[in-house]
Parts: sequence; C-alpha cells; structure tokens
Amino acid sequence: MKQQIEETTSFLKNKGFNTPEIGIILGTGLGQLINEIEIIEEVNYNEIPNFPTATVEFHKGKLIYGKLEGKNVVVMQGRFHLYEGYSLQEITYPVRIMHQLGIKTLLVSNASGAINLKFKKGELMLIDDHINLQGGSPLAFKGVEELGSRFTDMSAPYNPAINTKLETIAQDQGIQLHKGVYASVVGPQLETRAEYRYLSIIGADAVGMSTVPEVIVANHLELPVAAVSVLTDECDPDNLAPVNIQEIIAMAAKAEPNMIKLFKELIKTL
Repeated sequence: MKQQIEETTSFLKNKGFNTPEIGIILGTGLGQLINEIEIIEEVNYNEIPNFPTATVEFHKGKLIYGKLEGKNVVVMQGRFHLYEGYSLQEITYPVRIMHQLGIKTLLVSNASGAINLKFKKGELMLIDDHINLQGGSPLAFKGVEELGSRFTDMSAPYNPAINTKLETIAQDQGIQLHKGVYASVVGPQLETRAEYRYLSIIGADAVGMSTVPEVIVANHLELPVAAVSVLTDECDPDNLAPVNIQEIIAMAAKAEPNMIKLFKELIKTL
C-alpha cells in the first residue's frame, strides 16, 4: 500500500494539490459546501491512480482543492461505502492520501437517522463516540504496522478540543447541535423495527452507513478528526413509515446550511 500511496500522492501534487491544511469528507446529499470554496484544482476519482470510483448516484466523485476561510482545503465530494462492494481499506484510502498530502485536521459529515427520539430530522448531531457494526476494521490487513500502530487507541476517537469549538460555535450561531453516539452499519438496506430497538438499547443516538472506517484510520494516523451528522429521518420503531430515499436527500439539503456554517466558522479557528 505504501507504494500506491506514494504514486497517488505524487499524481495529485503534480495536479496542484499542494500543502492542504484541512481535509473534508462530504456525506450523502451534502455537496453544497463546494459552492463556498474558491476552487483551485479538481479531479474526478476515476482519473486518480489507485483511487476507488464512486458508484452512488448522489455522490459526485471528485477530489477538490481550494481555499475556504483563507485555509487550503482538500475536499472529497462523494465518499465510498462498504455496501458498494469496496473493502474497508479502499474506503479509507483517500484519508491516507489526504494525510500524505499534508492535512492536519479531518472534518467529516454524514446523513444519518435519529435513533434518539429526542432528536428531530433536520437537526445536527456532533459525534462524540461511535459503535462499529460493520463487521471489520480498516486496520485488519497484513503490513498495517508500516503505516501506523496496529493497536490504535480509540478512547477519544473524535478530537475533544475541536468538538468543544463546534459546540461553542453552534451556541453562538443559534444552531441546534445535539451530541451523541453514531452507529455505523453495513447497509444498504434500512433497518427493521427490531434493529432500531437494538441500536437504542446498545446506546446509539444515530445510525448510518459510513464515517467510522474513516475515523478509525484518522486515529491510526494520529490525525485530529471531528464529525457531524445531518439527521434526515426519525427512526421510531413504534411508528415506522416506509423510507423514501429522495425525501432523505431533500432533508439533508435542507439541514446542510447549518452544517456549512459550523464548518466554516470552525475552519477560521484552525
């Protein structure tokens, strides 16, 4: 993998991806942040050596380099998921590339369902901790110790200092920002009523199909990371209606401006 990382990084540096300070991963339906960026370079995933290609229709599949609030940022417009048939190593490969390019902080967003019924769709949740229900680890491969400690500490996977900043910004901006535990499942099917009850019992406040692999690898690389979930639906097992994916995407777009505001104000302080 080391050789592949060097090859990909060299390609991107030659494309002008120089000295990014912050990496950003945009989740399902969350692409409007791109409109706030002064874009310097962009490249489709399928042009990047050793990169997976996005297959989900509402994921754009571009790596973007530019300026946001005066900082150099590299942004994944579209991410990869286990349910698309990728390995956990492929899903997290872009995090290793952004780190190799020089980022010092990683910000992650996702769309998720609210398990905690005190949380409502259209609101945001700051991820304080997570539960990995994806049945594997992006660190479980031969030679991982060449890239970082095999037995990575996960006692505080989401950077406490950045989380405190985000909570302060939310308070100052009048944004409802819950804090909770994110459970990551394989998907792509949505959960049953029994599964929603199970997730609640084990302590999850929200559920989605991403984020945890990237956060594990960020911790492996000792890269400070923070993540925000846009809550797109309410997962009440006693009042469960059939899911409409287009409604979920629309709710993500509606809630996204607050997430953008949080990220922009945070980036000013980094």
